[in-house]
Amino acid sequence: MPSDKSSRKLDQVVAQARRTSEEREKGYRAQALKMYPWICGRCAREFSLESLQELTVHHRDHDHDNNPADGSNWELLCVYCHDNEHSRQTDSGYGDAGIDSQESDTATHNPFANLADMLNQKK
Repeated sequence: MPSDKSSRKLDQVVAQARRTSEEREKGYRAQALKMYPWICGRCAREFSLESLQELTVHHRDHDHDNNPADGSNWELLCVYCHDNEHSRQTDSGYGDAGIDSQESDTATHNPFANLADMLNQKK
């Protein structure tokens, strides 16, 4: 059971991490909203000031610390498309490990590999 002192320390660390994250997000979000039209980059839904809270800044390389001033790592996505993008990223980790790699471009099974030998045996 954690002591009161360690619990307070943990609460302080978590609160500081949240504040830092919120400040960082406000910075690049404000920049991206000034830089780009208020339109989702996937579904093309347009946003007004009243619905702007549903428009998010997506980091193309998934690194929230990579915030170049030219905005080249950002795209504006609605909350639905943003969730979908991150779900696809998560889902890509499941299944075949080589699905995105060079190995998936080369077939590993060749059903006709021994066809000539099988035909020659029957003669």
